[in-house]
Amino acid sequence: MASSSSSASVEAQVEAVRSIKASPGASQFEMDMAVESPKGLKLEVAARQAEVNRKEDGATSELINDALRQAVVNILERRLFIIPSFKIYRGVAGLYDYGPPGCAVKSNVLTLWRQHFVMEENMLEVDCPCITPEVVLKASGHVDKFTDLMVNDEKTGTCYRADHLLKDYCKEKLEKDLTLTPAKVAELKHVIAILDDLSAEELGAKLKEYGITAPDTKNPLSDPYPFNLMFRTSIGPTGLSTGFMRPETAQGIFVNFKDLYYYNGNKLPFAAAQIGQAFRNEISPRQGLLRVREFTLAEIEHFVDPDDKSHPKFANVAELEFFMFPREDQLAGKSARKICLREAVSKGIVNNETLGYFIGRVFRFLARLGIDEDRLRFRQHLPNEMAHYAADCWDAEIESSFGWIECVGIADRSAYDLRGHTDKSGVPLVAHEKFSEPREVEKLVITPSKKDLGLAFEGNQKMVVGALEAMSEKEALEMKATLESKGEAEFLVCTLGKTVVITKNMVSIRMEKKKEHQRVFTPSVIEPSFGIGRIIYCLYEHSFHRRPCKSKDEQLNVFRFPPVVAPIKCTVFPLIKNPEFDDVARSIAETLTKAGISNIIDITGTSIGKRYARTDEIGVPFAVTVDSTTSVTIRERDSRQQIRVNIKEVVSVVKELIEGQSTWTALVRAYTQT
Repeated sequence: MASSSSSASVEAQVEAVRSIKASPGASQFEMDMAVESPKGLKLEVAARQAEVNRKEDGATSELINDALRQAVVNILERRLFIIPSFKIYRGVAGLYDYGPPGCAVKSNVLTLWRQHFVMEENMLEVDCPCITPEVVLKASGHVDKFTDLMVNDEKTGTCYRADHLLKDYCKEKLEKDLTLTPAKVAELKHVIAILDDLSAEELGAKLKEYGITAPDTKNPLSDPYPFNLMFRTSIGPTGLSTGFMRPETAQGIFVNFKDLYYYNGNKLPFAAAQIGQAFRNEISPRQGLLRVREFTLAEIEHFVDPDDKSHPKFANVAELEFFMFPREDQLAGKSARKICLREAVSKGIVNNETLGYFIGRVFRFLARLGIDEDRLRFRQHLPNEMAHYAADCWDAEIESSFGWIECVGIADRSAYDLRGHTDKSGVPLVAHEKFSEPREVEKLVITPSKKDLGLAFEGNQKMVVGALEAMSEKEALEMKATLESKGEAEFLVCTLGKTVVITKNMVSIRMEKKKEHQRVFTPSVIEPSFGIGRIIYCLYEHSFHRRPCKSKDEQLNVFRFPPVVAPIKCTVFPLIKNPEFDDVARSIAETLTKAGISNIIDITGTSIGKRYARTDEIGVPFAVTVDSTTSVTIRERDSRQQIRVNIKEVVSVVKELIEGQSTWTALVRAYTQT
């Protein structure tokens, strides 16, 4: 309505200009003012219309995304890719089961991940327990810091993530409120940008300022308070040993560093990998499969000398070009742009070659899975998102109907984790570099007196000695100063879980000139961490396609999975109900199975078109149709083209296609000419 009224004003002003120009006594000033007025009104109309169009486009886009999401989820549930867990008991939010085709897709994704990373990079794979002792997660910081801010409905007790409520409010106002002033728009955008930086008090103040209430009941909300996202449990029957269900798989690798380093011949760099379940007690799970309470992670910890983060295979990925979103572009309000990886590293956009190498390898992995490269970007963490210890961090984000989803984190975690576990356990998690010639250095030497410590601490002597030897230089110098001034110092021994008193005779702390034959250092860690469930869901959306059926009164659903991840590689159909054809079909299916090619056989009397449609819907790339006893046709799902091959060639042809040794186009050309 506002736009219509402004348009009418413009037309009135245009008529006024014409009248003034026609008047013989009109001054130039009067004519200029009359001309400028409709110009301003036209700009106002254009701005308002652009705003209306933006709102309409946003609403249309939201409807399209909702329709896509609903269509995909309906098929996933109907064809048993996923099943809400404990469905007969009305389910539990944030928990899903993988059905038969879903299990197959997940297995294929993980198999490809192992081939692409573990085998190609000669990584050391481990499998560690999900139940983790409290001391491990205390050292990693999870016990104290792995929290989200939560609020409660003051009447019903329902829990909500406070930052989600504030973010949803700001987004809804920006999308739907046409009366917002430019200042208010800027304010709401700023709030979204600094959400991660807000303290509990600041977040609570914003919720009150905007009058945000419980979304379901409109009841008032409590003040925000921290909620630890780990599932707590007890280890053993006494209940005295506290544990947690691990929130990530990485800690199992870090605590095994010393043994893995030895296994690798005491050489750096090397990488360890792990695939396993992780658990996060989400406050209010939403976004379907994207935010769940139990999920599969595939994580790599690449240990490297902090003084040399070059990578011998960087040249293999250096010329890759894909969408990147550096922090400078984000802060400037720009969009992601295609950048050559070599340029990104050489200009310092990406911190180092090893980090760049893994970014390139992640890009290739996701593209091979079937993720649309135009809907994939690598976004650099903003300063407020970075952990204080991280040197650089990038997320592989995939666009879905929910927006841009973080699916892989690629971080340079420096030496934070290994140092944390060294301090807490008293076991030095370090690497060694031998020098060709000895070097003279001034070094802090900590020499515990085992005799005096043994008399004072008896059976706990070893733990106190280990803790003293593991002190950082800063801690040791502080203890030295305290011992010299007071004669004794309090000292926390983490492995004992208590503070002890160290006297001057128990330890010698001094600077000495020494000849060193090796350098001892704590390695840095480059960590690519893959959320497998998130990747798979985005793959479902990117692979989903609809095409009209022959009757044109409905559309057929198709998952265009690449053969490497398709749940079933091939179907075998007799064209008609015929015992002879049935026998041939069974024989072909058995041969495919022996060759390790997953397949299903359908000898029902259903029409061939309906059988094709059924298997297209679950993403089967190839169908073998038996219409004679000597040769068969092979149909490709996406083009629906067919080639005729001898029965003896079926397995070799399908295997070539699945393993990428040949393309469908090449085979069509070859078999059309023969």
